[in-house]
Amino acid sequence: MQLGVHYASFSHPQWSDRLEERLTETARVADQGGVSLLTVMDHWFQMEDLGGPSEPMLEGYTTLGYLAAVTERVRLSLLVTGVTYRHPGLLAKTVTTVDRLSRGRAVLGIGAAWYDREHAGLGVPFPSTAERFERLEETLQVCRQMWSDDDGPYDGSHYRLAETYCVPPPVRPSGVPVLIGGSGERKTLRLVAQYADACNLFGESPEVVGHKLDVLRRHCDDLGRDYDTIEKTMIAMGDPLADTDAFLTSMAEYAALGIELVTLVPGGDDPVAWTTEACERVLPRLADV
Repeated sequence: MQLGVHYASFSHPQWSDRLEERLTETARVADQGGVSLLTVMDHWFQMEDLGGPSEPMLEGYTTLGYLAAVTERVRLSLLVTGVTYRHPGLLAKTVTTVDRLSRGRAVLGIGAAWYDREHAGLGVPFPSTAERFERLEETLQVCRQMWSDDDGPYDGSHYRLAETYCVPPPVRPSGVPVLIGGSGERKTLRLVAQYADACNLFGESPEVVGHKLDVLRRHCDDLGRDYDTIEKTMIAMGDPLADTDAFLTSMAEYAALGIELVTLVPGGDDPVAWTTEACERVLPRLADV
């Protein structure tokens, strides 16, 4: 199993002076230590369960562009882009730019968005759940078209593009890999089966994750998609440094279900130290799970 690091909080001690330093050093440690995927959030306001809007939050794609310059190997993504945050044509251009500047390490992590407070706070429209999922599907279609040889128009119900040029294109001929976050059985996992290269599930329990993967497999069967071509990832809570043996035993259960990568949030007040220890003590053993 591979390890991902999700840098979800910037609110460490003395963040007003050391935010940039800690982010940079954590990214370098993750990159050099063998972490497979480094992610930050796509929010304008910090989430309420991490302190809310009064806590620091960097804009996601600007951050990824910076991280592309200070790393060499780790894949870079937002976990995840809210579909309401950017017009899909601009989103495709933005993530392509990250892909080029990172020499092919970008991932488009995307979902239907949920944080209505930041939309209201900054005056951004926040449609109904049904409309957000409609926009998500159209956004996936626009991105795929912009990463293809078709530079003609796109005419959807919510988005209309006269031309879909994307020059330079992504590094890989197939485009930037797409990861869809979420566990909704009727819509989200169907979109994974139809459009995505990877899913990201919540690691609630092996029973829940196993059920979600069974649902994904059924969607793949219905659409004629090879289930095995989708990378299965999850985000897990808890600190693997506190009881590494117990953590690895738990991860073995998820690996048996097909989970290939687990993303963890650095714990404590020092993300550099946490990531260093995770790379040294946990990652080598996790690779054998």
